[in-house]
Amino acid sequence: MAGLIRIVGVLTALWLAAAHAQRLDDLKGGAGGPVAEVIDGDTIRLKHASADIRLIGLQAPKIPLGRNGFKAWPLGEEARAALVALVDGRAVSLRLGDTERDRNGRTLAHVVRDDGLWIQGEMLRLGWARMYTFPDNRRLAAEMRALEAEARQAKRGIWAHSYYAIRRADETGLVADTDSYQIVVGRVAATAKTKDRIFLNFGDDFRSDFTVSVGKRDWPAFAAIDLLSLKGTEIEVRGWIGARGGPAVEITHPEQIAVLSPAP
Repeated sequence: MAGLIRIVGVLTALWLAAAHAQRLDDLKGGAGGPVAEVIDGDTIRLKHASADIRLIGLQAPKIPLGRNGFKAWPLGEEARAALVALVDGRAVSLRLGDTERDRNGRTLAHVVRDDGLWIQGEMLRLGWARMYTFPDNRRLAAEMRALEAEARQAKRGIWAHSYYAIRRADETGLVADTDSYQIVVGRVAATAKTKDRIFLNFGDDFRSDFTVSVGKRDWPAFAAIDLLSLKGTEIEVRGWIGARGGPAVEITHPEQIAVLSPAP
């Protein structure tokens, strides 16, 4: 039975790879090659490459990698092992992001295995990463969100661990998650706009309740969404928890939110 389940999983992964192949082919190609090392759950090193490859569009649990005082996230080594199983020693090709290098000099790319398997999609489907986009690298976000949702529903990988549980906007302990990346679900209680910021408030007291904000420079990215009309809707938001009185997330692009249900 276990062997049959594994075969079905492999066939499903390859079918998904074929379904996404055209979208991947729309991206600029980059120099690929055999994988020499898997550094962590979202970073690899190729033979004969001058820069490491950061798998864009996802975030795997972080491991210290020699950084003093860095506290490992739960399941970081398991996520790295999952990526090892997928690519170690295999030849891969690259599809570059709109921004091709990060501030650490790593190449930002989608990674495709020699048999066509889209590695980002498979890591998300297996539950070893969360979708994690940036304003300048957010292609294939809809596909990645769907694969993440499948893993969440099945409680695969990180989704079986409380550290990665979806937070509720009305949780009293949400402030304890400051400086961490979270996915938060809640119903928007009120919206507001100032000369330089739009706010989505999730409680009666914006000074202590969870808040989402969008800076003026990012308003053009939300042209297709009327943020002020979201009052009463239940949404999901993902980002780093900061503090603006109460816990807050600043979003910069629409892929960071999803409407779950309309206003009652």
